[in-house]
Amino acid sequence: MYKSTRPTILSALRMVTRLFGRRLDTPITAAERLIKGALFDCQMCGNCVLSKTGMTCPMNCPKSIRNGPCGGVRSNGMCEVKPNMRCVWVDAWHGAANMQDGETIKDIEFAVDHNRVGQSSWLRLARDE
Repeated sequence: MYKSTRPTILSALRMVTRLFGRRLDTPITAAERLIKGALFDCQMCGNCVLSKTGMTCPMNCPKSIRNGPCGGVRSNGMCEVKPNMRCVWVDAWHGAANMQDGETIKDIEFAVDHNRVGQSSWLRLARDE
């Protein structure tokens, strides 16, 4: 589903940004927050890797680890820090295994750029920033 909707979303955003510049950034970002929050519990870090982590937001990890399990996964798949929470990275690896480009979960990610928190990743991609 992601592979089929991504080109349409980016094309639409490219057209909107060409026509309106940055005037619609606030409502577009609000829509992204609403949609990605509801579907993926996205934390809007502005450095989105949902497409690499099986549509699981790694920013939900209590340790904010962006490059795989922290080593604190319990034998039952639960989080070391929050024992009543399933490990985010267990879900990410399972989700990535079901995606066409699932191997991208192995790519090393840079630390979160905190200047981008709350910004739209969709707009950045549409503008090739």
